[in-house]
Amino acid sequence: MSFSSLNLVAPLLQTLTQLGYHQPTPIQQQAIPLILQGQDILASAQTGTGKTAAFALPIIQQLLEQPAAKAPRALILVPTRELARQVQDNMEAFTQHTALRSVVVYGGACLATQSRELKTGADILIATPGRLLDYLRQGVVHLRDVRFLVFDEADRMLDMGFRDEIRDVVRQVSTERQTLLFSATLSDDIHRMAGKMLRSPQRIDISNNSTPIERIEQRVYVVDQERKLGLLAHLLQTESWPQVLVFSRTREGCDKVATWLQQQSIAARPMHADLSQAVRDKALADFAAGEVRVLVATDVAARGLDIAQLACVINLELPFSAQDYVHRIGRTGRAGHSGLAISLYNDADQRLLTAIEDLLDTRLPQQWYPGFEPDLTREVAPARRRGSDKQRARQLALGKAGGRKKR
Repeated sequence: MSFSSLNLVAPLLQTLTQLGYHQPTPIQQQAIPLILQGQDILASAQTGTGKTAAFALPIIQQLLEQPAAKAPRALILVPTRELARQVQDNMEAFTQHTALRSVVVYGGACLATQSRELKTGADILIATPGRLLDYLRQGVVHLRDVRFLVFDEADRMLDMGFRDEIRDVVRQVSTERQTLLFSATLSDDIHRMAGKMLRSPQRIDISNNSTPIERIEQRVYVVDQERKLGLLAHLLQTESWPQVLVFSRTREGCDKVATWLQQQSIAARPMHADLSQAVRDKALADFAAGEVRVLVATDVAARGLDIAQLACVINLELPFSAQDYVHRIGRTGRAGHSGLAISLYNDADQRLLTAIEDLLDTRLPQQWYPGFEPDLTREVAPARRRGSDKQRARQLALGKAGGRKKR
């Protein structure tokens, strides 16, 4: 299938060719025709599947067919400033041969500068919920002309506690609108949200057949907790990955790991919400430019990051949510490229690993890394014990030999 078969107009097709888009992804194949028909959409799609283009292209086409207005006619709500900037970059690329203008607003940036941008006028507004509410309350912008409302990564917006902000924003949008909701997961909360905000939506679920996970090699190294940082530094010093994204559960952990790596002469920066926007922007820019090799981030801070051809993701600990594991490793293996995801694991995370395996419907082989083998003689806490010491040694030996058998 080609983009021309999706009833996109010639200027958009020309732009897609210039940008190197040749064949639509599954989410684009299914969503674009439905959106052009005016349908509300409830879509489940992982990151890296092309969902931004799936909603951006048909919205742009319909805006080109409508009379221009100074106030926004399309509103795209996103959970983080990083994702907001990413969507804005895509919008600017897609609209480069049109007169349409997009503006992005998010927390942590200068209020006055963003206010001036809004007052200049925009066809497409990309915003985080909290910052948008600030401008609505100040009367800087209104949403009465919005005809297209998009929730991008809606599950993450709910996870981050934006329910009230979303409700307050939507109240100011006309009911005569087309609503598109994209989410990595379709939880009960998402279905309740869709029931309140969408009208007879067409459901699209490509989470199982188009996830980039199949292009990602996943390794689980069993290592004692106190040796994790040593193994992390060793991997970074012996492997030739040009860029690596390391995940830590906490902001304090990000700072600790980044400092440790810097002490080992490895160029690393932390990335978390306690850092100022300017510091985060500089870290991300340096990382994208290759001046910083390792970015150490929390789940929330890394949400929306789009780093081309990222070679490797390393989990210093497994996340508490299996779905967050999918989000983490989805930073690599994007746009058709292969990727590598490494998790540093010990018995404390056994239940988390089981939940991840259940979600992925596969077993992740546990391995020992030479020189960093776990100490099998230490006592395992009773609450975490999975059997006798002999059984545990046998399990790890199986992992060293090539992994557990699928069950």
